Amino acid sequence: MKRMIMMLVVSAVLSAPAVAASVTNKDGDTQVLVIVEDGSRVEVALEPGATETICPSGCFVTLPNGDRIALNGGEEVEIQGGSASVK
Repeated sequence: MKRMIMMLVVSAVLSAPAVAASVTNKDGDTQVLVIVEDGSRVEVALEPGATETICPSGCFVTLPNGDRIALNGGEEVEIQGGSASVK
């Protein structure tokens, strides 16, 4: 019985959706982010007012001003003036 319960718990954890970070561009200009996740590098262009979901398993993000931040997932990032604030 204990083994059955443990298998159900493990199954539920493995099937749970990943928590991703969200980035919102509050600038008036398009902002380009460089995202490195699991060794892959991708550039993401965010239009003014747009929100993008990124980094479901953690990543590094290089912002337009050159700052680099690490995200684990679940964070809310706002870009304004080329800088980011992480909540």
